[in-house]
Amino acid sequence: MSRLKTKVAVITGGNSGIGYATAKEFVAQGATVVITGRDEASVSTVSTELGATGFVSDQSNLSAIDKLVEDVKTKFGKIDALFLNAGVAAFMPLEFADEAHFDTMYNINVKGVFFTIQKFLPILNDGGSIIFNTSANASVGMPNTSVYASTKASLLSINRVLAAELAPRKIRVNAVSPGPIVTPVYGKLGLSQEQLDGFSDVLSKKVLLNRFGQPEEVAKAVAFLASDEASYITGTELNVDGGILVNTVVG
Repeated sequence: MSRLKTKVAVITGGNSGIGYATAKEFVAQGATVVITGRDEASVSTVSTELGATGFVSDQSNLSAIDKLVEDVKTKFGKIDALFLNAGVAAFMPLEFADEAHFDTMYNINVKGVFFTIQKFLPILNDGGSIIFNTSANASVGMPNTSVYASTKASLLSINRVLAAELAPRKIRVNAVSPGPIVTPVYGKLGLSQEQLDGFSDVLSKKVLLNRFGQPEEVAKAVAFLASDEASYITGTELNVDGGILVNTVVG
């Protein structure tokens, strides 16, 4: 399948997890792919493996975003799709959340995403596609995720506003909201393996399909939204969550 043939796509955080799976899917569907990440060795390895172009960039640093855009412009001129995948997840109860925790989450997940779009906009082709990676956490009341969930809810609001704002340029703006997905992020929550296994077991039971999703399942949804097959879709949120948002209370 080559539904992304001739398209140039930028995938932030494309060196692992959902970003990596999406970059692989985009390449398979004929796109010219640019991935970003903060770890130079990982970006180099993955870009070589996938046949993509890799740039080291920190989404929380506006100067780094400026350099990224300039590098992409120099190499490719214009782009057709921007998948805003890079982000961080850290869970903390309300009473323990401090300013540093709040600022880190918002600087990367909201401020960095917002300015990445703003700075890429001049080189995004009319008729292009912007896709946010948000989270089912934006819509469920999962304890200890108030800061993280609110960053993702912010992106959903920005998604709807930009869909209206960029419609005159025929730029489509959409979001994917994954549920529990098998990615390295769960290994970064500071839990022991026993705690992680218990957390995963409990969370899986909240999903109608009774399992975690795979990054490739989200990647296919992103590829669809970036393709011309989604030409009449904008301002939407596509839940790739195994049914966690509609799980029955009694059943």
